[in-house]
Amino acid sequence: MKIFLDTANVAEIREVADWGILDGVTTNPSLVSKEGRSFDDILHEIVRIVSGPVSAEVVAEAADEMVEQGVRLAALAPNIVVKIPMTIEGLKALRRLSEKEIATNCTLVFNATQGLLAAKAGASFVSPFLGRLDDIGHNGMDLIGQLVTIFDNYALDTEVLAASIRSPLHVVDAALHGADACTMPFKVLQSIVRHPLTDLGNAAFTRDWQKLTPAQRAAAVVQA
Repeated sequence: MKIFLDTANVAEIREVADWGILDGVTTNPSLVSKEGRSFDDILHEIVRIVSGPVSAEVVAEAADEMVEQGVRLAALAPNIVVKIPMTIEGLKALRRLSEKEIATNCTLVFNATQGLLAAKAGASFVSPFLGRLDDIGHNGMDLIGQLVTIFDNYALDTEVLAASIRSPLHVVDAALHGADACTMPFKVLQSIVRHPLTDLGNAAFTRDWQKLTPAQRAAAVVQA
């Protein structure tokens, strides 16, 4: 499963890119607004750091304007993926951008039929919002499984990108349900790296190492 970072914060992206596990980035207007900077400037920085897909969302509501914005965004870098909302106008824009061979990510998907329609319209990714479904008493993971099965049934090339990730358990469940990619905030990604037993084990190893004399440490390094 691909690991994407859901942020417009360049410092977070640089940090995770340095870990060697970052496959892509997703942004949205809300995330960009938190940075207080030009959207284009942010995107130019991100694509210099990340070689994988970078989702950039349109802010128009009509298909013509979505396509116009999408073409402009895609021209910024070859790895830009144009993010389009799941609406009737969005479906029109997805088809037209697909015909121009521009990669797209259909966002705000909340049921399997929406995901199927987006895939038929040519979306490269569909983004089911798991956390928001959980918030209203639905099991968001069921949607991941449904989309994976449907896309497999009909050999659709669209990838399932699990979004609105709130916890490490969401990440595990998305992987178990066959999601192609999972995008998450920096705090969630940090939390899946850590485990208290790992911290305790490392602390014990350090204490034991410090008990050795300099000569014993040197001998241990040579033997290793």
